[in-house]
Formats: sequence, C-alpha cells, structure tokens
Amino acid sequence: MNPHLAPVEVPDPAALGRVQALCDLAEPYASGAGPDALFAAAMAETHAWHAERSAFFAGLLADPPEDPAPTIGAGVRAPLVPAAFFKRHEILSIPRDEVFLHLTSSGTTGQKSQMFFDEWTIRSAQRMVARIFDHYGWITPEQPVNYLLYSYEPAPSLKLGTSFTDNYLCDFAPARHTTHALRHTGGGHEFDVHGCIAALRRYAEDDVPVRILGFPAFLYFTLERMRALGAEPLRLPAGSLVILGGGWKGHADREIGKEAFRAEVTELLGIPGDRIRDTFGSVEHCVPYVECAHHRLHVPVWSRAAVRDTATLRPLPYGESGFLHLVSPYITAVPAHSVVMGDLASLHPGEECPCPSPTDWFTVHGRAGVSRNRSCAVAAAELMKGMS
Repeated sequence: MNPHLAPVEVPDPAALGRVQALCDLAEPYASGAGPDALFAAAMAETHAWHAERSAFFAGLLADPPEDPAPTIGAGVRAPLVPAAFFKRHEILSIPRDEVFLHLTSSGTTGQKSQMFFDEWTIRSAQRMVARIFDHYGWITPEQPVNYLLYSYEPAPSLKLGTSFTDNYLCDFAPARHTTHALRHTGGGHEFDVHGCIAALRRYAEDDVPVRILGFPAFLYFTLERMRALGAEPLRLPAGSLVILGGGWKGHADREIGKEAFRAEVTELLGIPGDRIRDTFGSVEHCVPYVECAHHRLHVPVWSRAAVRDTATLRPLPYGESGFLHLVSPYITAVPAHSVVMGDLASLHPGEECPCPSPTDWFTVHGRAGVSRNRSCAVAAAELMKGMS
C-alpha cells in the first residue's frame, strides 16, 4: 500500500467510530444515501466530542438548532463558527501536550489563524489529499519529476500552512530537482522570478515531467516577465502538471480570469488545460477541494458545503452567491468542523458538471469585504511589489 494511503486511527475508536468509517471511505467523490447517513452520524459524534472538551463549543450546541441547509443534510447540526474567529482565539479540544502540529494562516505580520492538530487530524487530512491525487492518477512513485514551488522555502521557524501543504505534495512523485520561488534569505523571503525562469528553461530540456505548485499570482508574474524579456515559449515534458491555490490576494487589480490564465500557461509552457488545476483549502479547514478536468471544485465525500446569505447567514439555494460554509467531522483537535469562510462562493449540483464526479461543486468569487487580516497569499503578494 502507498504509505500516504495507509490506515490512520481516530483518538478514541469507541467515541468516534463513525468518524473513522467516514474518513476511511476510499472513493473521494462517492455519493448516495449510505455516505449521507454515515456523514450525519459522524457529525453527531464530532459534536459530542467537542462539546465534552470545549466549553465554547458546548455553548454553541446549547443554542436552538437551525433548520439544516439542504446541501449539508437533514438531521445534521452545523453551528456556525467564522474562520476569522481563529485569528483572535486559541480554542482546543485536546490537551496542549497532545498537539502534534501547529500551523498558521498568515505571513510575518498581522493577525494569524492559530490552528492546532493532533496526529489523527493532520494525518486524516493528508490521506484525503492522497486519495484525491490517487483518484486523478497523480501519485507516481516510479516517475521522478522536477518541482517548481511557488511557495515559501522552508525555514526552521516557518509554520505557514501553505508551505506545509506544498512540500507534502512533493511526496507523491520523487523529486529529481526542486526550485522554490520564495527563497529564504535568513531575514525573510524574496521572490526570485529570474530563478524561476531559469528553472523552467532547465526543466524544459530535461526528460521528466514538471510539477508546478503554489500561488497562481507568482506563476503569472513569471510568465509576464518571460513575455517582457521576449523569451521563446517553452514546451515542458509530457505529463507535466500545475496545481495552484491561494488566490490573488493583494494583487486583485492584476488578476486575470482563470480561462485566460490557463491559456497563458498552455501557450508559454505547453501544458494542456486539463493538466492545470486550481484548488481551495485553508488552515482552518484542511479538507482538500481540487478542480476536476472541467475546473469545478467538487465537494469530497468527507465534507459538505453550503452557501449562506451575507446579511442573515441563512442558507441559499444553488447558484446564489454568499459566504462559503464548509463542514467536516474529521477534525478532533479544534472545534473547526463547521466553519464559515470569508470567501464568497456559489454552490452548484453535481449534474451541472460533465465530469464523472456526482457531488456538488462550488465556484469561489472572491473575498468578502475589506479586511485588515493578512493571509499567506497577501503576505506573499507583498514580495512581488516592484516586480512589474
């Protein structure tokens, strides 16, 4: 068995047996009455787990239940916790000596979400990523690749969730060579656009695929600099793959549409559109959302999504835009199993996508309002100032 797909055990099998069973489902986009019933039972177990260990969450459960959002499921309670709550409060459901990993959501200054993980929580989230990569055929232990990572080069004190995730994704194919776009300088990180261009040129001459991971704005700025330099388009080897996430925060005025962006990547790097995928995720909710070949962010079997009115927080029907609400019982370390994100999104039924995955999917339309909170992408974007 691939080590990334190996079994992981919940902290208390007697109390969390349905959570274990749900997270053990191997097909990432399974749907139907069976998975729905298992999801509802797992959510009930997770509610009880956190209510027993967190006075904060016990208070939320004491409030009258709302009518459930139909996209989350009948009988599923989902008390709302804003993701921004974790920027100001450290709320744990485990003793601190059981914290296996501590990650943050932002850069070197500003408010950060402080998220704490026991071993079950982070390992189960990683297994979700591995199962989705396996579903798409992206785990290739026999095929080395060259990596270009548009994320932070690791440093001893770095706890950013994006850096942790991108480096984990490098485990799915052995690395022949790795280049980081954000180079650690000792006192911080600097965006090395010319180093990225040089790496792409080298990789185009190699005989193994290239995997480009990280913030889309960095890749766009690299392509923009290539055009400014009059560089000839490259043709990266067959099997190359682009997996992006983190958005364009801090450079929204220069963001281009996703279709136009994919066309740029195809034209300048030779990677076909179905090998260019966007993702969505956060340190507060580590369930992975990965685009299908038709560029829809399908909801995997281990979670549910709803969209809520920005004024009333009432659930909205398919197609309407509001706050993205993500629900998953996998997390036992922190009561973050029902989180309202600061992102505006719309939810759509699975049948509106031509791909084989039957689950609902969502489109992210951007961040809601203007906030002083800084995410990883905001901090990273500041490093690109002066690059154009």
